[in-house]
Amino acid sequence: MKAILYEKFRGPVEIHQVRNPKVLADSVIVKVEATGLCRSDWHGWMGHDPDIILPHVPGHELAGVIMQTGTEIRNWKPGDRVTVPFVSGCGHCPECVSGNHQVCDNQFQPGFTAWGSFAEFVEIKYADVNLVKLPDEIDFVTAASLGCRFITSFRAVIDQGKVSTGQWVAVHGCGGVGLSAIMIATAAGANVVAVDIDDTKLQLAKKVGAIALVNSRKVKNVPEEIKKLTTRGAHVSIDALGSQETCFNSVSCLRKRGKHIQIGLMTGDHKHPKIPMDMVVAHELEILGSHGMQAFRYTEMFEMIKVGKLKPELLVGKTISLEETADALVNMDEFENLGVTVIDKF
Repeated sequence: MKAILYEKFRGPVEIHQVRNPKVLADSVIVKVEATGLCRSDWHGWMGHDPDIILPHVPGHELAGVIMQTGTEIRNWKPGDRVTVPFVSGCGHCPECVSGNHQVCDNQFQPGFTAWGSFAEFVEIKYADVNLVKLPDEIDFVTAASLGCRFITSFRAVIDQGKVSTGQWVAVHGCGGVGLSAIMIATAAGANVVAVDIDDTKLQLAKKVGAIALVNSRKVKNVPEEIKKLTTRGAHVSIDALGSQETCFNSVSCLRKRGKHIQIGLMTGDHKHPKIPMDMVVAHELEILGSHGMQAFRYTEMFEMIKVGKLKPELLVGKTISLEETADALVNMDEFENLGVTVIDKF
């Protein structure tokens, strides 16, 4: 099959003819119809993920059609239209038994723990537990755009943040994760403050629901600006980028008993950020993470999409071919793209 592959971190990323994946007893083979290009893929290529074994095929935000099923698969058949959480649970460990497949002790991640979806076909392990049936109303490109960004934001806003009508939510970073969080928080009835360094991205944030915009290059003190806009500070604040500055600002802009939720990956020098722990203690702040979402939680999200409360298709910036993916992947750190880029031509 045709696939994007790299043989060393930060090395050439090229299209190769590689072996087709083989189905195992508990896995399925999916023909990839669409797959999102995510900054996590760039982090993997940079060497930031210890699970990756070279040579490697990246890609973890996918939607497609089942071509083959393993002997132990009971819930799926060839021809089913499916997607899958980027973190797939084994179904047996204590975390999975408690319903928290997104932090499985033995998690399978296409594009990280195994070859991924920047290819014509991909194997999905633990398939009975993790595959998600696509409603007829949702096309493959939209399903792929849900990927890790939208579902992680959905869990962050709905399950971790428990955002409700009338609350103030601050979102730091208006890439794919941030825009998803803004749309979801708005659908939950919240008032959203969007923060970014790019006015064009801030205008897109306004289009998907933000009612206040803060350009952090033009404002000296972002937390104070947010407190001014919200009167007392945000009830929930989300770092959707992952840097020392955005993490600190997110915690610092909260009102008393507010919640900071970290979605953006913290790598390199940003891995252990400074936290205003004096505020955390004195104001009884909560610091939470959001890492994917369980397959069984897709139902509520799909219902919100079907009735028009969520419109993830608006977050798709452009679609590209597999041939264009190599260049797009290595240049992701330039933050040039607006919205989500999806590969839909193989």
